[in-house]
Amino acid sequence: MSLVGKVVIVTGASSGIGAATAEAFAKQGAKVVLVGRNEPNLKAAEAVCKAANSKAELFSITADVTVDAERIISATIERFGQLDVLINNAGIFETGNILDIDVDQFDRVFNTNLRSVFLLTKLAAPHLIKTQGNIVNVSSVAGLRSIRDISTYCASKAALDQFTRCIALDLAPKNVRVNAVNPGVIVTDIHRRLGLSPQELDDFYSRCKETHPLGRSGEPKEVADAIIFLASDSSSFITGATLPIDGGLNAVCSI
Repeated sequence: MSLVGKVVIVTGASSGIGAATAEAFAKQGAKVVLVGRNEPNLKAAEAVCKAANSKAELFSITADVTVDAERIISATIERFGQLDVLINNAGIFETGNILDIDVDQFDRVFNTNLRSVFLLTKLAAPHLIKTQGNIVNVSSVAGLRSIRDISTYCASKAALDQFTRCIALDLAPKNVRVNAVNPGVIVTDIHRRLGLSPQELDDFYSRCKETHPLGRSGEPKEVADAIIFLASDSSSFITGATLPIDGGLNAVCSI
């Protein structure tokens, strides 16, 4: 399962699942490229990685994946000379009924959740072919299920899942694997950013005890552990998979 010395890009690494994933790769001895828009948060995530492994080689890039894909890949190659793993984690979450939302929301969500992944994958692929590397996309259980009032998010993640499967087939002859994880509700800042109050957040997570068969919401580390597995040689015969990390949520008949 060794990831020692592997060069790994993690987008959306400044918080939540991305930060936990960067830390997990640092613990494994990988050379981690942390990408995020919020520079102070990105530096904080880098410090956590360094605390997890003082010998870890880290490189932070303050960037927006929707416009800086070429810079992210070129800076990584300039710094480390290769690329072994691409973790497409950066994403945004917006809500609204079709009667209320506008095309600007659709464009924002798809530009971040899908178009940026296309660009990074396209630019990274030649380097991953050289190293026989792999890609892990961070999707959502919302890509597998229909949920009211988050149509653009659901659609973007469903498209990401299909993109994952198609690119897995495109790159399989080159021995580059492509997989995705589909988290359920994970305790991160994503719901607070929607404007939920502390009480509303508590109520939301309390409801997860009923909606998730395992009786709770998930933690970022639990998603990061699955990403580590898919990125490692332990999953060398897995490609085109979309793996729910959701406490059984996808298995129930309704949400």
